[in-house]
Amino acid sequence: MLVAFSVAPSGTGRSDGSVHEAVAAAVRVVRGSGLPNRTTSMFTEIEGEWDEVFDVVKKATDAVGAFGSRVSLVLKADIRPGYSGELDAKVERLEQAIDAED
Repeated sequence: MLVAFSVAPSGTGRSDGSVHEAVAAAVRVVRGSGLPNRTTSMFTEIEGEWDEVFDVVKKATDAVGAFGSRVSLVLKADIRPGYSGELDAKVERLEQAIDAED
């Protein structure tokens, strides 16, 4: 499965509203998991089996919780049994389809 998620604290007390330190803590958890992953400006994507992916999401959410009084989690999952390597393969198929039109 692929999961795209975004996790951020609120109630941090920071005057600038920045959450980059909390997000860095979450991304460290994801990268330390050993699962295929990618972080963009808005989401972190992770690929693996249901239990292992959601364990990492929980640990990342817990890491962010240390930075504020509340945590917001947004999550989208693509559950496709029997497929792996889709973190890159989906994008490659999209690029091929775009190039086919040129």
